[in-house]
Amino acid sequence: MDNPKYIYFLGIGGIGMSALARFFNNASVMVVGYDKTPSPLTHTLIDEGIEISFIDDVVSIPSIILENKVESLVVYTPAIPRDNKIFNFFKEHGFVLKKRAEVLGMVTAQTENLSVAGTHGKTTTSCIVATILQHSNMHFSAFLGGISTNLASNYYYQSAPSQHLSVTEADEFDRSFLQLKPQYAVFTSTDADHLDIYGKQEELEKSYQDFASLVSDKNNVFVAYGSKHLITGVTYSASNTNADYYAMIKSRSGKGTHFSIRNNLGEDPIEDLYLNIPGQHNLENAIGAALMTRQAGVPLESIIAGLVNFKGIKRRFEYILTTEKVIYIDDYAHHPSELRAIISSVRELYPNKKITAIFQPHLFSRTQDFMADFAYELSQVDDLLLLPIYPARELPIAGVTSEAVLAMVDLSNAQCVAKEEVINTLKNHQVEVLLTLGAGDIDRLVLPLKEYYAD
Repeated sequence: MDNPKYIYFLGIGGIGMSALARFFNNASVMVVGYDKTPSPLTHTLIDEGIEISFIDDVVSIPSIILENKVESLVVYTPAIPRDNKIFNFFKEHGFVLKKRAEVLGMVTAQTENLSVAGTHGKTTTSCIVATILQHSNMHFSAFLGGISTNLASNYYYQSAPSQHLSVTEADEFDRSFLQLKPQYAVFTSTDADHLDIYGKQEELEKSYQDFASLVSDKNNVFVAYGSKHLITGVTYSASNTNADYYAMIKSRSGKGTHFSIRNNLGEDPIEDLYLNIPGQHNLENAIGAALMTRQAGVPLESIIAGLVNFKGIKRRFEYILTTEKVIYIDDYAHHPSELRAIISSVRELYPNKKITAIFQPHLFSRTQDFMADFAYELSQVDDLLLLPIYPARELPIAGVTSEAVLAMVDLSNAQCVAKEEVINTLKNHQVEVLLTLGAGDIDRLVLPLKEYYAD
């Protein structure tokens, strides 16, 4: 179905689903949808004119969808449970159903696609790419996995008389990224994750290699140095001078980094760059974004402007509060490597301050796969509160609990706590730097914690 008149999104509140919903809504296609629970994102979609139901019942499906089956498309996320009543109704009654990834591949197929893949770092990198393009005179669409502060959305469209570029996050979950047709790609990392889908790390790595093979010109493939053994392409690093391109840092602070990009290829360096967010991992993401956009023909002045004006992403190293007494940072980190990146960056920025972290593990399967790694990384803070595991699409696994993680943490000031007891618990803690970490619903603590410490 190339040109549906009506689209129903099952799981419309997901970050990837909502970007597609916004694309079609902006294209004047009638968009409606369902999600399990309301959220700030679904409220925003409703404000943008999209009708959303939170009731898993066939009676909630708008009549215009039921009466126009031939002209309707149902887009669903793999996270939708197979016992979902609406999903099964559409399936049993012969509606056209497509996964989100397939539809994203369809709408970007006629563009020159710039994709960002990686177990972590892809949202920040793709948002930097989009911000660089925003500071150019180029025609592009961006489908992002986070809410870019610069773009004020996870979807952005800029019209210009030039080749239509698209920016996509290449999601490895469920091998979704194999639906894309990239001309350029960045690989930020290839660490193990989603082993509930892949079974073993080797299968995940093969999937990344399959995705890399979709880019015909290997000069258009940019690979973080740590993944060079898996992916053939141009390597880059924020620290390793053996990479094809690497950073030479001039100065850094809690606000950002002054740097240049040097190389081992005999080219002139790219001088006088400034990235407007802190963190070594973010610097590496910026290098990948800068190299890919340069290769795609984006002017250097647009790259410089995009980096210096980049304001970050909601829930990625996001400063929530900075006072004389408390610094509060919120981050989406939900993988051991992501915890290492955020904790080490915060430790480097605030070496003499006590770090208190609140972490909500995401998925029973991921917690089971990386329990020892989670415990090790969490042991690097000074004070730890562990929330119960956020299940998302999963059922509990025997023996896989936050208490089991806590038992492996090498830290005297660590405890498990219910989400609703966090603020009361923190009243007895001396908090200097506070981190909230996780990909579940821990974000619902952000405003209450901000208000508590602001007072």
